[in-house]
Amino acid sequence: MSEPLLQVEHLKKYYPIERKWFGKQGAVVKAVDDISFSVMQGETFGLVGESGCGKSTTGRALLRLIEPTGGQVRFDGTELTALSAKELRMKRRDMQIVFQDPFSSLDPRHTVQRILEEPLIVHGIGDRQERQRMIRELTDVVGLAQSHLQRYPHQFSGGQRQRIGIARALSLRPKLIVADEPVSALDVSIQSQVINLLQDLQEEFGLTYLFIAHDLSVVKHISDRIAVMYLGRIIEIAEKDKLYSAPRHPYTQALLSAVPEPDPDMRRARILLQGEVPSPADAPVGCAFHTRCPKVMDICRARRPELAETGEGHLAACHLYPDTLQEDERIHS
Repeated sequence: MSEPLLQVEHLKKYYPIERKWFGKQGAVVKAVDDISFSVMQGETFGLVGESGCGKSTTGRALLRLIEPTGGQVRFDGTELTALSAKELRMKRRDMQIVFQDPFSSLDPRHTVQRILEEPLIVHGIGDRQERQRMIRELTDVVGLAQSHLQRYPHQFSGGQRQRIGIARALSLRPKLIVADEPVSALDVSIQSQVINLLQDLQEEFGLTYLFIAHDLSVVKHISDRIAVMYLGRIIEIAEKDKLYSAPRHPYTQALLSAVPEPDPDMRRARILLQGEVPSPADAPVGCAFHTRCPKVMDICRARRPELAETGEGHLAACHLYPDTLQEDERIHS
């Protein structure tokens, strides 16, 4: 098997909420708490979970748009956390991001042409004539008209603005695009158009996506593998078909039970979780989900489960799958 394009190991992002006194660490919010995963070349890796679980922070931290507190991020053979600011800027030609809100992520003072040309200027790509040609190609690729180039962001609909954001991310021909909830702010009818556009671009340019979302239906449609986050931690990773047909973790089971079923004759048993999501500033000891888990055991309150194999290519962080069972499954698989 080829090496992953993106390898994340023990990534952490903590935000202090109290000052340190006499060398002692003050209280912190553990937005991302020791997560590891890999993304293969040409793959779409979905990252899902409730609002506030740390999905967007993960995407920004691995690109170093915000500095991680700890861990390693290896992209295309390069350790990103060890790069200087100058080295990182050069590497960012291969890593781009599409933000959730297409309005706030575009400069309202610039025309579309200026917005799309700016990354090319920053990285010294082409002369003015060459850049103009590249911009015209970008607008055609994402489904915008040439006449749109002299307009400003406020003159477009939400779907059109997101196409501008996608074109900007694509302008440097990156290898990896972090799509941070790119359709959550759009109407349902427009969401499908943007998702189809992303898939077409992936096929045409050989892109790799880290696709962050909370809509499980959208994630299933576009992803190859999916990771589920809860309270800053990854609690399950699997291929999409395995995850949706046989979820291992009780939290994943509860999430999937809430997905609407398009067939009115089919009924899915709904799993209703009790209680509120704990604060990331005061996460529970042991399994972070044990305060809401319908299958909680004593060990869940005492020891944090590690993300381990529960079947071929299916990882889960849950004490329902002890190490002996995991080892037996690996032997017989």
